Amino acid sequence: MSRVCVIGSGPNGLSAAIVLAQAGMRVDVYEAEAEPGGAARTLPLTLPGFLHDFGSAVHPFAAGSPFFTSLPLANHGLEWINGEAPLAHPLDDGTAVVLERDLGEATRALGADGCEWRRLVEPAVVNWKEFAEDTLGPPLRVPRHPLRMARFGLTALAPAESFARGHFSGERTRAVFAGLAAHSILSLDQPLTAAIGLMFGITAHACGWPIPRGGAGAISRSLIGHLQSLGGAVHTSRRVDAEALRGATAFRELEAASELVLFDTAPRQLLEIAGNRVPASYRRAFSQFVPGPGAFKMDFALSEPVPWRAAECRRAITVHLGGSLEEIAASEDAVARGLAPERPFVLAAQPTLFDATRAPQGKHILWAYCHVPNGSAVDMTERIEAQIERFAPGFRDCVLARKVSTPAALEAMDANLIGGDIGGGALSLRQFFLRPTWRGYATGAPKLYLCSASTPPGGGVHGMCGYHAAKAALKKLLLASSF
Repeated sequence: MSRVCVIGSGPNGLSAAIVLAQAGMRVDVYEAEAEPGGAARTLPLTLPGFLHDFGSAVHPFAAGSPFFTSLPLANHGLEWINGEAPLAHPLDDGTAVVLERDLGEATRALGADGCEWRRLVEPAVVNWKEFAEDTLGPPLRVPRHPLRMARFGLTALAPAESFARGHFSGERTRAVFAGLAAHSILSLDQPLTAAIGLMFGITAHACGWPIPRGGAGAISRSLIGHLQSLGGAVHTSRRVDAEALRGATAFRELEAASELVLFDTAPRQLLEIAGNRVPASYRRAFSQFVPGPGAFKMDFALSEPVPWRAAECRRAITVHLGGSLEEIAASEDAVARGLAPERPFVLAAQPTLFDATRAPQGKHILWAYCHVPNGSAVDMTERIEAQIERFAPGFRDCVLARKVSTPAALEAMDANLIGGDIGGGALSLRQFFLRPTWRGYATGAPKLYLCSASTPPGGGVHGMCGYHAAKAALKKLLLASSF
């Protein structure tokens, strides 16, 4: 039986490992941290009994992933929980715009903009499986439905700010779309931001925006459980380094004993581990790959639910805090210019409204973060809390404890999050199409492949980067063995 190894146990590393194990290979996954899962971990970050997601919290792409949905993950404990609605977006007038999961209800709720919203998203919502396979597919291939993808691409390549003004007449719909597009972590006057906004909007209707019961770590545990059922193994607290330094496992030993080595790491980490085994042209491409902006994250233990002024906010797990299109655009533009925004766009999740297992009886948690320049040392605590308080007066009175995670702290807990970059690299046009090279997953070294969020199709908990990387590696290995 051929032996292969995967370095890193994030969702992409575990997905790659499962594909390799399905092919009959003996798979070992090496994880530097004591808890596997990469950014998909659930940890006691504040007080006893309060379980917080270290990284990702709400998972539309995981619930709709072509790979994850092909696996029996429910047999390994994965249970999805949806809120009453995917998203709430409060405004300063005390109301909130709610993006309903049912497309018909969303059409009615968005008023004069409802028909246009439906026209934009319905083809992908109705054909989600095929649309997901095309949009989350590998690079340099003809999509299964080229005309549909061409229409989507021509519409979605626009900057989100001008797209919102051109397609929606109401300030409320424009605000909601700005929040969706801000998931791109780009200035909203940049290309591709409308595509990200539409993708998140589509998933709201096609998959919902669910959470796993017990937290994001349940995704990782279910993937590990399935991998183990196929004979694979995960080794935690096993850092892999260029040499056996600080008790680490020496990379050259793993490479010598393996047919393939896949890296669920940032390109920079791959170079630090593999060094000169990667040819010079690839080393240049990997070293020049630009990380994206950082995240400043806060986790709260609460004595009661967030006291939203708009009661509709309690219907949704996810709440976008940023007010109008103009304000959200200004926040993301400041980040793009290297500044910490004074009024940041805050992404918040309140899982305990629908999953009581995450906190002691009657208590709650809140997960919140904003975008900042990569590696920023600016303390955003007061600014994030001010944005929450703005839409939920009395919020600070509910806080029992808080955990602040700066970009540096996030990187210290997961080496892939360089400077707090949670997206696997900046989503510029160049890096969207060359992520990090046009070759996709190859490194130029025969055994070594990159399978992280820095490869196509990019960030998000969907496992498709690992899936496609493993498929590419197996194809190359099969070709090599035939000669």
